[in-house]
Amino acid sequence: MRRTLLAALLLCWGPPGHADDLTVSAAASLTNAFREITGAFEQAHPEHQVQLNFAGSGVLLQQIVRGAPVDIFASADQVSMDQAEQQKLVDADSRRDFVSNELVLITPAGGTPVRNLKDLLGPEYQRIAVSNPDSVPVGRYSRDALAGLDLWQPLHDKLIRTQNVRQTLDYVARNEVDAGFVYATDAALMPDRVSVQLQVPAPTAIFYPVAVTATGANKPVSALFLDFLFSEPSQAVLTRYGFGPAN
Repeated sequence: MRRTLLAALLLCWGPPGHADDLTVSAAASLTNAFREITGAFEQAHPEHQVQLNFAGSGVLLQQIVRGAPVDIFASADQVSMDQAEQQKLVDADSRRDFVSNELVLITPAGGTPVRNLKDLLGPEYQRIAVSNPDSVPVGRYSRDALAGLDLWQPLHDKLIRTQNVRQTLDYVARNEVDAGFVYATDAALMPDRVSVQLQVPAPTAIFYPVAVTATGANKPVSALFLDFLFSEPSQAVLTRYGFGPAN
């Protein structure tokens, strides 16, 4: 429980914790990797405890805007981090890209093969899961890719909006939708339940930035965690979960 800080609690936070505690808000697609990295960090630095909060990057940004006690912000897109920097919510000097990802189209395992995105117009695909593009980067990447092919509007009535990439993955894995847009790293978590049909070219490269928040800048542990994230062991964890390099 101490490693997961629910969004609802972030919006109704209580008294501040110990100065050595750290709260990290990270994009939902980072869940598995960050849990492992955090465990290793706490083993290396037992004097520090880390609380993790996962959601769509836009949701995380709004939590920080409202004053949630966050020390590190890891986004799945540049837009959310740009907005945080413009509002002076993060320490701009600490901002760095740390991994990359790919957008893919998945179906339930054994689902109807997809040769190209225009196949989604066919009757075999009635429900297509896509994260909310207004608040979730993977949804925005998906919308822009479809819009570039003049498919966003034609597919509008088929689209099932989800709160984040993990919800899309779950919908597809449970065979509740016919297809869905997720990151390659998420699809790799359930190779026996979902099939990757296409790698979808995103209009912009998918790089994940991380930064210390304005409030977190007052904590030496924030810089310590950021250094740990860029360490060789942490980068090896991210690679094992399928993330690519940031350069």
